[in-house]
Amino acid sequence: MSGSVPVTPVCYIDQIGIHAPTYQDVLTYLTTSYQNIYGADVYLGADSQDGQFLGVIALAIHDANSMAVSVYQSFSPATAIGNGLSSVVKINNMRRLTATNSTVDLVLIGQAGTTVINGVVRDSAQNNWLLPATIVIPPSGTITVTAIAAASGAIEAGPNSVNVIATPTRGWQSVTNTNAAVQGDPLESDAALRVRQAVSTALPSQSILDGIVGAVASVPGVSRYKAYENDTSITDSNGIPDHSVAFVVDGGDANLIAQEIMLKKTPGSGTYGTTVIGVEDNQGLVHSINFFRPTLVPITVAITIAPKIGYTTATGSLIAQSLVAFLNNLEIGGSVYLTQLYTAAYVSGSASNTYNVVSLQISRAGPPATGDIVLAFNEAASCELDNVNLTVLVNP
Repeated sequence: MSGSVPVTPVCYIDQIGIHAPTYQDVLTYLTTSYQNIYGADVYLGADSQDGQFLGVIALAIHDANSMAVSVYQSFSPATAIGNGLSSVVKINNMRRLTATNSTVDLVLIGQAGTTVINGVVRDSAQNNWLLPATIVIPPSGTITVTAIAAASGAIEAGPNSVNVIATPTRGWQSVTNTNAAVQGDPLESDAALRVRQAVSTALPSQSILDGIVGAVASVPGVSRYKAYENDTSITDSNGIPDHSVAFVVDGGDANLIAQEIMLKKTPGSGTYGTTVIGVEDNQGLVHSINFFRPTLVPITVAITIAPKIGYTTATGSLIAQSLVAFLNNLEIGGSVYLTQLYTAAYVSGSASNTYNVVSLQISRAGPPATGDIVLAFNEAASCELDNVNLTVLVNP
């Protein structure tokens, strides 16, 4: 017998975690063991029958190792994937969000006491939006509710475009939307579910603000959110009154969001925002809960690239899509940094090697420039494919 055999061809678990040898390590283990039995002069090249047979066995062991690693990782939200992740987050009383319809906050105006049953409104593009089953207009004559798009998918509706009453009701006078609709989402991704699971652990926390954040994040349809607290005795730089909290929430039913804030906030503390929802407490008293819907800031991008061998127009489309996805996923109230966009401009995979970014400019109004964009605390970046102007140099 000659040569040394690797420690093990199978995965093992220690205090650090699970470890699995590579396919080549497994093949080396089998090859070395075979030669220790039959002699070091046995030919086991890839073109030999014995070598091919050992390769088949090594692949089977490697696949079993990979399966063991996947099973081990499925017990943690940080590493589980697919159905495994959907199952493990149930311990936090959560479930993966299914594909959603677009939603829009509507302001209904009418005579006090008017009841709207199964109301439907229509936007300028003739899309129908479904109101809650029953709405009673309060004594103030105005109420804010969240409508759901009748059709699934990313239905768009700009500010003041959902203004047609499709089911006329006596006493209901008008309807409109101050903010743009929040477009529907596809099936929640593993990455998004992991983030939401991490936030949900703040629900039973000792910090009141963390508890409210966790509750708001758990409202179905909420995609982005930002919380601010002013615990001083004066109005802060964002205009938030003293001893108040302000939430900026993108997506989700406005009434459910207001209810969660009402349930979690401390008695006597104020709420600040332009969306006002009346929430009734256990004593029958109605409290006005305020929060913000983010003001979407359209971002224009001008990018110039120098193509290399292998560049195609399809790669150009991927660049634009990557920039749009990056901007639309920035946090509320954060700045748009030009240097970060350079990273987003290089798509994943081999296509990133087929071009160089020569220049990149952005703007929120006016001509693009090479500078960062600072957003207000209740603003969020927004970008459409039409707002990405891609220039491809000829014979760079």
